[in-house]
Amino acid sequence: MDSVKIGVIGTGAISKAYLGMAKNFPIVEMVACADLNMDAAKAKAAEFNIPRVCTVDEIFEDKSIEIVLNLTIPKAHVTIGLRAVETGKHTYAEKPFGVNREEGTKLFDAAKAKKLRTGCAPDTFLGAGIQTARKLIDDGAIGKPIAFTAFMIGRGHEHWHPSPEFYYQVGGGPMFDMGPYYLTALLNLLGGVKRVMGMASITRDARTILSEPKKGKIIKVETPDHVLGMMEFENGCVGSIVQSFAMRAGSGAASPIVVYGTEGTLHVPDPNGFDGPVKLCRFEDGKNDEFVEMPHTFVKGYGRSVGLADLAYAIRSGRDERCNGAQALAVLDLMQAFLDSSKTGQAITPTVAYKRPKPMPAALPFGTLDA
Repeated sequence: MDSVKIGVIGTGAISKAYLGMAKNFPIVEMVACADLNMDAAKAKAAEFNIPRVCTVDEIFEDKSIEIVLNLTIPKAHVTIGLRAVETGKHTYAEKPFGVNREEGTKLFDAAKAKKLRTGCAPDTFLGAGIQTARKLIDDGAIGKPIAFTAFMIGRGHEHWHPSPEFYYQVGGGPMFDMGPYYLTALLNLLGGVKRVMGMASITRDARTILSEPKKGKIIKVETPDHVLGMMEFENGCVGSIVQSFAMRAGSGAASPIVVYGTEGTLHVPDPNGFDGPVKLCRFEDGKNDEFVEMPHTFVKGYGRSVGLADLAYAIRSGRDERCNGAQALAVLDLMQAFLDSSKTGQAITPTVAYKRPKPMPAALPFGTLDA
């Protein structure tokens, strides 16, 4: 199967995770990279053997490039995506799909009109952890799913990120930054959502950067840094999701995602990773309520770029990609719904239909996603 040529726009902190893993997929060929900071682009090109450093315009003008890998800040995701679509290129973007439902829909519709694909992170649900948890639920290991909890609790990115400002702007915050991991995992585990409610707050109006090189700079907080969401899935499962940059969690904190069923409980691994442990407790007569770590039933060792590689395979084979724009738009719709509900006090029905992507193949060798 011929490789797919990729042009990278944005060579900031997240690009290393993508470029480091991409080399494991022969179908992915990184041919060029661009950044407003040309020195940063040159450094990444040298580190990961990308043959060409160029301007953003040159990425769009290169007819050999089939996918634009969009690793810009959230506010630029749709702008770059629309330019890629206008020049006939598929896109794969870092999350979120957009900073609001309206602009995300604009990109999705523009690509659909041109029969182009709009892949989007996160791809962590393609890892062995979430895929194994999904299979256990689908196979009835916990009976009927009844409830869930999903918690991401942290102090905020100003403690470690070199440029954390955009995490506190519109399109940032814990729900738009970390929420995509949790919501994408939940959708893959439980299916579509019937309705949601939310409460959100700005706990601190300003943050002080504690990391280098901007230590001491004050950030104005423009979007909620603590969000609680309640979700009712179409299968009847109900639960809560908390995404917070406002507090710390101790070492004894609960699992990131727990799904409770009529016949058992499942501890789902951190959806920000790929291969975390999956633990199952079955409510069987004569046994204690003990959690047992379950063997992974899918390929281990993947990292960011597996979704990009899956998109490349889908382009070549004609099948549906798993990290697709429809899923990313459904996640964006939910994230905005939590914030909208917080303002109105009303439950909100999602406006974007959701279809679970097919599970990952389990029998293929590492780095190969299609037979």
